[in-house]
Amino acid sequence: MRYGFVIDHNRCIGCHACTVACKEEHNVPLGVYRTWVKYIEKGEFPNARRHFGVLRCNHCDAAPCVEICPTSAIFRRQDGIIDFDSERCIGCKSCMQACPYDALYIDPKSHTAAKCNFCAHRVEVGLEPACVIVCPEQAIIAGDLDNPASKASRILATQQSSLRKPEKQTKPKVYYVGIDEDLLQPARVAPQATHFWAEKDPAEDLYALAGNGATMPSTGAAREVYDVPHPPPWGGKIAAYLWTKSIAAGAVLVAGILLALGFDGQLKLFRVATPVIALAFTAITVFLLVIDLKRPDRFHYMLLKPNVKSWLVLGGYILMLYAALALGWLLWGRSYGAVPLIIVGASAVLSLGAAGYSAFLFAQAKGRDLWQSRLFFWILLTQALTAGASVLVVCAISQEVGPELINTLAKLLAVSLAANAVLLLLEVGLRPASEDARRATALLTKGALKEGFWAGAMGFGGLLPLVLLLGSGFRAEADVAYILAAVSSLIGLWIFEDLWIKAGQAVPLS
Repeated sequence: MRYGFVIDHNRCIGCHACTVACKEEHNVPLGVYRTWVKYIEKGEFPNARRHFGVLRCNHCDAAPCVEICPTSAIFRRQDGIIDFDSERCIGCKSCMQACPYDALYIDPKSHTAAKCNFCAHRVEVGLEPACVIVCPEQAIIAGDLDNPASKASRILATQQSSLRKPEKQTKPKVYYVGIDEDLLQPARVAPQATHFWAEKDPAEDLYALAGNGATMPSTGAAREVYDVPHPPPWGGKIAAYLWTKSIAAGAVLVAGILLALGFDGQLKLFRVATPVIALAFTAITVFLLVIDLKRPDRFHYMLLKPNVKSWLVLGGYILMLYAALALGWLLWGRSYGAVPLIIVGASAVLSLGAAGYSAFLFAQAKGRDLWQSRLFFWILLTQALTAGASVLVVCAISQEVGPELINTLAKLLAVSLAANAVLLLLEVGLRPASEDARRATALLTKGALKEGFWAGAMGFGGLLPLVLLLGSGFRAEADVAYILAAVSSLIGLWIFEDLWIKAGQAVPLS
């Protein structure tokens, strides 16, 4: 049994009865929607026409929201319905990033994720979903897609139908008959400064960020007339989390490299400063993750009710093990001196995991094409090296550990900066795999975020510190240049993380 919807847009009149019935049935608050109707217009007066599209959760057989949810609050039932348990949800918003169809929202009352659940409570007692009952034109058909005798199956067998974003390979189960294909492809629709009956707030308009980086349809093509608001789920706290995690992981990674090169393990820089930096910034990282939750009081559910397929959970385990090893490093270093190779090696390996696991988490956010990057793991590693070298070079100078170690740190910083710059240029220069990724990349390089990317992340955070380091000749008396380069590098990393989060969410999903 696989329940699904067929929506016949040859019948749909765009009356919003399904939206109202859904809100009434589930007590959906104002401002958020489980099902909604989008309007577009095509052509020019007097040859213009309006088209409607009923949008909602697609109850995918390979639902990415189920995979990424850290507490299994979203789950697939045996009948194929993708349902949710608000009592398990921690409000991490990762499901909203994973869904390619923009179907989830955070309920402003419960502060947990919600969406269309096929009116599962009605289906269980033999009733049809509320939207099906109320539709005046019988445009919405619900049924078992595995049953060839069901009305939905008969329609699919005899009429041409369409799916939203089948290339995402989520196996959606909402089929559209007679719909204008532009309604299913947000990239084909030109944004407008106003909506039907309303003006749009530019600060909340995701399209507005695209600027001249997006390829807008020409006059007379599909134009957005009415849609519901979909603000970006993640903001500054997630950007800050990436930044602090780079410092936390990078300090140990760089220290491990230096100790492997034969530098004195008795130095206070390695025995105390390194693990203190790792512990402090790991704690800040965890704090940022917790306060970004809509239900921070349920943070412990990630440990008590974990979904081990989610990289939110796996990343949490990595951070905990990493912090435990850093604590062991600190206690040994303060008590006995040089830290044993086994602790250093294990900590360095886990620092790679702590730095890079976010690439796999972002890859599970399948709704955001910019983040489906094969280079992002390596970008995160070079950023960790940059952050670790930057912090340790400042500590080394303050502790007067000797010019050879300081110069080696400066050289390592220069190499990591150069490697990171090459990877970023490859990331934005290679042909993106999809139109959404192309638009997001263009937003960084040619659109509204280009000044921050080129002048901030690449210039101030990349080129300037490289010039300072190379111009110093890596001489012993170059402490001021080293400190300036380190501070500039850290600021540049912060700018990039902020832009990466913004650009990834700027392209609309529905």
